[in-house]
Formats: sequence, C-alpha cells, structure tokens
Amino acid sequence: MAVQVPSRQLFIDGEWREPILKKRLPIINPATEEIIGNIPAATAEDVELAVAAARRALSRNKGKDWATAPGSARAKYLRAIAAKVTERKTELAKLEAIDCGKPLDEAVWDIEDVAGCFEYYADLAEGLDAKQKAPVSLPMETFKSYVLKEPIGVVGLITPWNYPLLMATWKVAPSLAAGCAAILKPSELASITCLELAEVCREVGLPPGVLNILTGLGPEAGAPLASHPDVDKIAFTGSSATGSKIMAAAAQMVKPVSLELGGKSPIIVFEDVDLDKAAEWTAFGCFWTNGQICSATSRLIVHENIVREFLDRLVKWTKNIKISDPFEEGCRLGPVVSGGQVRKVLKFISTAKSEGATILSGGVRPEHLKKGFFVEPTIITDVTTSMQIWREEVFGPVLCVKTFSTEEEALELANDTHYGLGAAVISNDLERCDRVSKNLQAGIVWVNCSQPCFCQAPWGGNKRSGFGRELGEWGLDNYLSVKQVTQYVSDEPWGWYRSPSKL
Repeated sequence: MAVQVPSRQLFIDGEWREPILKKRLPIINPATEEIIGNIPAATAEDVELAVAAARRALSRNKGKDWATAPGSARAKYLRAIAAKVTERKTELAKLEAIDCGKPLDEAVWDIEDVAGCFEYYADLAEGLDAKQKAPVSLPMETFKSYVLKEPIGVVGLITPWNYPLLMATWKVAPSLAAGCAAILKPSELASITCLELAEVCREVGLPPGVLNILTGLGPEAGAPLASHPDVDKIAFTGSSATGSKIMAAAAQMVKPVSLELGGKSPIIVFEDVDLDKAAEWTAFGCFWTNGQICSATSRLIVHENIVREFLDRLVKWTKNIKISDPFEEGCRLGPVVSGGQVRKVLKFISTAKSEGATILSGGVRPEHLKKGFFVEPTIITDVTTSMQIWREEVFGPVLCVKTFSTEEEALELANDTHYGLGAAVISNDLERCDRVSKNLQAGIVWVNCSQPCFCQAPWGGNKRSGFGRELGEWGLDNYLSVKQVTQYVSDEPWGWYRSPSKL
C-alpha cells in the first residue's frame, strides 16, 4: 500500500521551522527496511527557541490567552483537535503503521483513542472552572480557606515509539487542558504522526507556542529539554535507564517529574480457567503491539496441574497469529520498530537458551518474510528466577513461563521483580481474584483479561516502573499545582501582641 509521508519541519511558536543546524534523520519502514522519508533533528539551539515560545504563550495578554483563560476556552481547542484527528483517522493510522510497524487495525484503534482522549480532557478542562475556589473546612470560624488549581507552567513531554501519537496525547491533552504550554519530544524512531499533530494544531488555530513539537535524538534534543531551567516539569515515558537520567537532571533544579518506565508484568493463570479464553488473553497480553508494550504481561505463571494442556493450547493460538506486513488484511503481528530492536530481542532469546531455558515456540525470524524486522511470537519454558529472561524487559514478542502450586507461591513469583507496572490474574474464583489483586505489587491489575486501557482510569506503576499517574483525573492533576488561599474574616484584632495604643 503506497503511503505518502509528508515532509515536515520542527513546530515552534505555531510555525514550521527548519532546525538551526539543518540536520535530518531518516525514517525507515520496519516492514521493508526501506527509507521512506526523513524528520528534522532538533538540537539544544532549537530547544531554546521552543522553551522561549512556550514561556511567551503563558504570559501573553497576562496569561488571559491561555494559562488563566477559562477551562471552557481551552476545551474548544481540544475538541477541535479531536474532530480533525477523527477526520484524518485513516491517513493517520496508515502513517502510524508504516512508521512503527504495528498492524493497521491496531493503528486505527490507537487513532480513535487519540480523538477520545482529547475529547475526555476537553470535558475535564471545562470541569476545572467549577472546581476553582473549592472551600476547605477549618476548625476556626475566624478564617476561611479555599484552593486554587493552577497550571504548573512550561512542561517537557518526552514520549516513546510504541504508541507514537497515543502516548503523546496522554501527555499533551491533559497538559493543555490544565493551561500549561508544552514542548513535545517524540521518539526519533517514530515521529511522523506527532508532526501531523502539529499540522492539526496549526489548522485549528491553537495559540502560538502553546504546543511546540521537536523531533530528534534523545541526547541532542531530549537531554537539553529535561535539564532546561525554564521548563517547570518533565513527563517521560520510556526506559528505566533514560528515566533515571531525566530524574537526575531534574533533581539539580528540584524540578518535578512523572515517569512511566519499563515493566516485566506477570499474568497468573489458575487451574479453574477456560483454557482457550485464558490462552487468548495470555497471547494478547504479550504479543499485542508486536510485543512492544511497557505493561506487557510477559511472565506467565501457570498452575502446575494445567501447564501441559495450557501450553499446548497457547502454542496453537500463537501459531495462528498472522505475521505479515502491517497493511495485509488480518495482520496481527508486524515487525518490531528497528534493526537494533530486532537484534536486542533475538539476543534475549539466545541468552535464555544458553542459560538452560527451552524455546517452546518461535524464537526466530519468520521464514516467509525475507525483509523487515520480524520476530516470531516466542514462548520460553524451563525458566529459573535468576535468568535474564525472567528479570529484564525484552520489549518484543517473548513470553517466559513458570509454574506454581499454591496462591502464595504464585504471588511470590509475580512480585519477584524490580518493576511494578501491570499484572493480570485469570481465574473463575472472583474472591481469589480480589485477594490476588490486593496483593500484587503493581499500579494496574487486570482480572480475567490483560492490557485493556481506558483514558478515564489511572495509568502508572510502582517500584522501578516509575511514579505519578497518567489518564483520568489523575492525569490532569499531573499538570496542576495547588494553591491554598486563607483569609482572616473576623473584625476583631488578632490580639497576639499587646497593642501599642493600649500602653
């Protein structure tokens, strides 16, 4: 399918601008390994311009144009963006699929979620007005107090390549709803749709500087953004290693950060399940988005009484997954995002094998695809808890398996990780599901499913999976600061000191 990739520049202060150093980076289609275009590569010089534009946007007309405008005024722009995204849904989905390799059906779903997320935060922006001056109950009648919620200011938003436009929207929509001005730095591996978001913002007349979009490399564009003294907050989604660097840079200025980092999430399958339903959710939880999900339930913990039959079913489900170019009808697994990523995934698999694990299914490039960064969905058994495959995030379609005999043992295995983003439990015993949910050390727990995500519900992790919550009202709070205003309302003097007039 021929897809024309638009040639874009950086988006700064409401205009397209060539990078100061005139650098560009190639766009590679992961399904064909062909160069299909290029993106501008921002550097520290461009970051300076974007931050200055965002600062001007906040202070323009004493803030009345954006930061202190009614939430209902900002909501109009968010709704207009949602409408434009919906109008361009087919085109945006094709650009997403050709850029990051996800199946076209998934990309369509993503773009629908993008529009839904902008609509949702438009509603919350409108609701902000009614929440201002929320009274605080005090124990002294001589005082009254209320709370103001104000935008944090200029925010840097650094986003990953697995859901390029959707992950950007999770940050852009609430930050704009709150009244912040933002600089978005998407991953250099998948930036096309984020640049198209810039065009959408231009078309709907978003005030200049409210959203600036800088594509480019992490060290050249992301690092100067994270450490910039005029950026008031950084929100980052990506690897734990990069998150740690961003946190260190922000610490120098005591700058707040929210981090959504890696995961090695468990899925516990008890012996009372419907094997086919459980097998499909297990496959979906690890192989959706070509296995490149921070919350992927990539550690299967299955009851020893059903392990043989369950794995037999799971292998059948896995072998039935159509691996193809993302544009082929019925594609359910496309390529991983880059040559570097496919090498990393295959190295994880070979290390697991050398450490004594068994490759039950997959583990290789599909024979029928001569080009592209494809890896067959892989199931690895005979795993020990000290193996790399059990402990480290692969970010590819690789599932490792262990068995358990008791609920306590299942929980111990599930929580045996530095990460704490997602977890799933599958059982027909809902009381057991409730117990297990409470004891799983994760920010998100799925019961009898894996990976559903709704913009109304909080998203985020514990431990080395980061902190802070995105989505829902929690996502809006990420970009708001709380101000207490307390007034003395009595006509009587305070009376702590002896009055000089009475001496």
